[in-house]
Amino acid sequence: MDNFVPPELGYGKWGLNLERWYFDPVFFNSDQLNMSKPALFVGNHTLYGLLDVPLILDHLRLEHGVQLRSLGDRIHFHIPIWKDILVKGGMVLGSPENCRDLMSSGQSILVFPGGAREVMRRKGEKYQLIWKKRSGFARLAIEHGYDIIPFASLGADDCFDIVIDANDIQNNTTAQKLLNTLKLSDKLRGGDILPPIPKGVGFLPVPKPQRFYFSFGDRISTLNAVSTEQDIWDIREQVAQSIEKQILDLKLYRESDKVHNWSWLRKKLTKDFDE
Repeated sequence: MDNFVPPELGYGKWGLNLERWYFDPVFFNSDQLNMSKPALFVGNHTLYGLLDVPLILDHLRLEHGVQLRSLGDRIHFHIPIWKDILVKGGMVLGSPENCRDLMSSGQSILVFPGGAREVMRRKGEKYQLIWKKRSGFARLAIEHGYDIIPFASLGADDCFDIVIDANDIQNNTTAQKLLNTLKLSDKLRGGDILPPIPKGVGFLPVPKPQRFYFSFGDRISTLNAVSTEQDIWDIREQVAQSIEKQILDLKLYRESDKVHNWSWLRKKLTKDFDE
């Protein structure tokens, strides 16, 4: 077991209060969560992955007294200062070994199977699960008898419009020559972690004040599953389908909510977004 001590409740309070004011988040089914037993939270990663995750972690800690331990991409741990902030907030390197250690010590865990590729979205990929063939989270949950709680996040993918994405860069001869000259192709994992260039409010890199919506699905038990490839894949697909349904439900709710509860200014600054 590691020596992690959750930060004080006031940690990052100013930034979180600003986010709550700006994005006015709504949480569904949080009151139905029973956190007497640890679980693996699995959800959709949104563009850049920076705007909504702090709100999820803070909400679960305040409402349920649970500090989730996030499994993070290794790229985070190569950035000075940033890595220290994330580690203080409970993140560990997203490896099977670290996940096993956390499960063995009975901690609740947050994972985004789409990882960095899902964060570095491209045009037309809003709210898509980009998991490829990844199923390791399901395998580990079955091994340790962990329940999985699927959750969905809506809003953050609409905060920016992508102007240039990895496809644009990879299809540009000059850009490709530069990447090859700097020997960055392998480090960028074939373009998977090439960040898109966005615009937010107007043409500024300021996120549009979209309202954020979160929902939590029913616990998915893994106790009756065994570590066969079929059982692992079935659990993975059950989780993915729950997340996708929650995203659709949140979109439907947002349509009505936008009419009745959004301020004129929020509507003006966000304008219409593509689904």
